[in-house]
Amino acid sequence: MARGINKVILVGNLGQDPELRYTGSGTAVCNLRIATNESYKDASGQLVDKVEWHSIVAWGRLAEICGEYLKKGSQAYFEGSLQTRSYEDKDGNMRYVTEVKAREMMLLGGRGGDGGFGSAPQPESRSSAKPQKVSSGSDDYTFEPDDELPF
Repeated sequence: MARGINKVILVGNLGQDPELRYTGSGTAVCNLRIATNESYKDASGQLVDKVEWHSIVAWGRLAEICGEYLKKGSQAYFEGSLQTRSYEDKDGNMRYVTEVKAREMMLLGGRGGDGGFGSAPQPESRSSAKPQKVSSGSDDYTFEPDDELPF
């Protein structure tokens, strides 16, 4: 029997600055939200823009890189897998969250061309600059019972 595949690839813009935190055991975790958009024509021929929001979580060194280089409006490529986790809210209700567990991230040209790096590159360097893919190095981050969740 074949194994299942759980792979997500997203290219979008950050809706807010990333939140970088650390677990009780010192592991970096970064939470961020990105928007993807698509356009289509409805039945009357009108162009409709649709925006979808995605929650992404990165761990370890990848989390630190996301926290350092990404900012609101940055455009980035994320590759990872879907994961669903549960938690109990302050009223005692069980809640479920589905998010993308990022394994790789690539900074792309963002709004204003800065891609999260600050000022835009000069025109002569823009053609030679290549996006750099950053990998988490390991995709096996799990919570230990004594870890305090940062979110």
